[in-house]
Amino acid sequence: MANADTSIVCPECDGRLRKRDTEIVCEECGLVSAEDAIDHGPEWRSFDDEDTDPRRTGAPLTRSRHDRGLSTEIGYGSGSSSGYSSRLTGRKRRQIARLRREHNRARISSKAERNQVYGFAEIRRITALLSLPDSAREQSCALFESAQSEDLLQGRSLEGFAAAAIYATCRTRSIARTIDEIAAVARADSDELTVAYDALNRELGLPTGPIDPTQYLPRYASKLDLGQAVERRAREHVDALLEAGLIGGRNPSGVAAGCLYKATGEREEWPSVTQSDAAEVADVAAVTIRSTVMNLREL
Repeated sequence: MANADTSIVCPECDGRLRKRDTEIVCEECGLVSAEDAIDHGPEWRSFDDEDTDPRRTGAPLTRSRHDRGLSTEIGYGSGSSSGYSSRLTGRKRRQIARLRREHNRARISSKAERNQVYGFAEIRRITALLSLPDSAREQSCALFESAQSEDLLQGRSLEGFAAAAIYATCRTRSIARTIDEIAAVARADSDELTVAYDALNRELGLPTGPIDPTQYLPRYASKLDLGQAVERRAREHVDALLEAGLIGGRNPSGVAAGCLYKATGEREEWPSVTQSDAAEVADVAAVTIRSTVMNLREL
């Protein structure tokens, strides 16, 4: 499909072709050279001869809703203008209130859907607090639904599985989030999250591998107010530990914080941090920081 500013000539009169809506038309003779019947633009046209009304199109499909966002709601106002609301009095207002109540009840037809509504709401809340992308939220909801279809929720915590789905998504997408960070904002503790994640990983076969400590470096360097030079030097320390095989079985978050602490003391012009500050950012003990520094000195 040619663009609007293309220089392709007309096959009939050698005139200039230009794209207009869904057609490519010659400016000289009017020949329709090509046509695209699919309009890829938004259908926000209003039939009231007013400004466009985006509410006509409805919300997009999403996996973070139990009904994919296809259900409707009986609102409290009407009309295309947000400042306009119809006044219903007496019998008609009571009838609309009953219809709205029954309509909301009919949206959830089973206990499984009710669990999905609760679990998806918890996932949306956690992902918003952790500033995770929308794609991670959608994948977490799909993973929660897969766990429910495999009967993994029986006898376990819904909150734990919601948090575990987010943690599993972060692991598969290489997003640096620890169990303690997710448990801090979730309605489940770390034990419930761990049990649910073990069930997900065991039964669904998640493609999760070991966590790379370098994933934590940008976020920890930002929290400690360190520059890019310190972060690059810490990344070199992590690579050296990986080559020496000294990271296996250790907390990657603590390794990242330890490499940052080691890098800050190598040059006088770089800012310095204490072991306690580095340990607090990574949520590990100070002995973890010292152990990483000792391994780096032995290399």
